[in-house]
Amino acid sequence: MILANQIDVDTLSDDQVRDLLSSIWAIEDKERYGKFDAMFPETGPYRRELYAKHMEFLEASAKYREICAMAANRIGKTFGMGGYAITCHLTGLYPKWWPGRRFVSPVRAWAAGKTNETTRDIVQTVLLGDIGFEGQRKFVDGSGLVPRNLIDRTAGGLSWKQGVADLVDTVKIRHVSGGWSKLGLKSYQQGRGAFEGTAQHVIWLDEEAPMDVYGECLVRTATTNGIIMLTYTPLSGLSDVVLQFLPASMQPGADDVLTDADGYHVTDLSFGAKGDDE
Repeated sequence: MILANQIDVDTLSDDQVRDLLSSIWAIEDKERYGKFDAMFPETGPYRRELYAKHMEFLEASAKYREICAMAANRIGKTFGMGGYAITCHLTGLYPKWWPGRRFVSPVRAWAAGKTNETTRDIVQTVLLGDIGFEGQRKFVDGSGLVPRNLIDRTAGGLSWKQGVADLVDTVKIRHVSGGWSKLGLKSYQQGRGAFEGTAQHVIWLDEEAPMDVYGECLVRTATTNGIIMLTYTPLSGLSDVVLQFLPASMQPGADDVLTDADGYHVTDLSFGAKGDDE
């Protein structure tokens, strides 16, 4: 590998400088816009065998409709679990090793966060990238997990939520089958009523949802046999949603509840799933 500080630029011709800059820009472009393709490689320092819990989360959708990653902060729940999974479902670009459920046609999906602002700053950025402008036209730049060339950034493909600066309302995503998936962004701040309406194939709830919102999401996915994914840190204690995914031994009143003294750590609590065959 040739490092930039090993090159004496003054000795290069104009053509060589242009070639060097083109190579640097290509690398930067791949890093910024190629996040999806870089996820969970076979080999290297980020090889997927090192991410057992992430793989377990992805695999669970093959058997269960309700999937929860409940764990500590900063371990990749949003990006590597919920964000990556919903991107695969929206696009149909499942890797060869994909262990979970596959949708062979376009899907209707929601992704939601706690507030309008956190949905915009976290969920939207992870999936669609940053906000950009071409003259007066506003768009998402495609530097998130959803490949840039698959986002319909036209006026008919991308709409903005009223009353919230720079928050996408709905966006169309090209599916590998040739059709268009539709992604809607929501927040718990909008209340249960915002989650009423159309049936959905996939719903991703990033951060713990109120029970009434979670219940409404169950209804939205009932007729499609859809998937609900939750990724959050249980900051509110033993809430109703948390209790939905705790094993019987950890439910309030259980005789054999484990404590910190038993060596029970948050990493052990990081995964749960529910389904019709539980």
